[in-house]
Amino acid sequence: MSRNRNIKGQCLCGAVKVEAMFEGDGLTACHCEMCRRHTSSVFVALSPDQSSIKIEGPAKSFRSSEWAERGFCSECGSTLWYGTVHDGARYLAAGLFDDAAGGTVAFEYFSDMCPQGYRLENVQKRLSAEETIAFFESVGEPGT
Repeated sequence: MSRNRNIKGQCLCGAVKVEAMFEGDGLTACHCEMCRRHTSSVFVALSPDQSSIKIEGPAKSFRSSEWAERGFCSECGSTLWYGTVHDGARYLAAGLFDDAAGGTVAFEYFSDMCPQGYRLENVQKRLSAEETIAFFESVGEPGT
């Protein structure tokens, strides 16, 4: 059942506050090298209504590639978002929200790059690196 609700979260130190509208409960997990280096693990995100995102506090972003940026708290270093440069979209880190905003991982990107030590065992759709790139080229939005 899809449910649209206002979610509120914060970074580890509480300096950055995040608020957005989130419909449904689908989360995405990314195993690409950049996400793993940025989070030291799999990056789990949610895709909120982009126009509803409010971020207050010392948030900074790092342009990690020609097409992406990663957001973080300049005080504690918490991961805040993954963003696509071409459209300014931000996919918020699920860990900012209590109980991951009630979400469940429904989609994995770069599944073939996942280290064996923390492979996800749920039954969700898994895309290899090649499949992930093809998906973004054709669709352009995670979790659809």
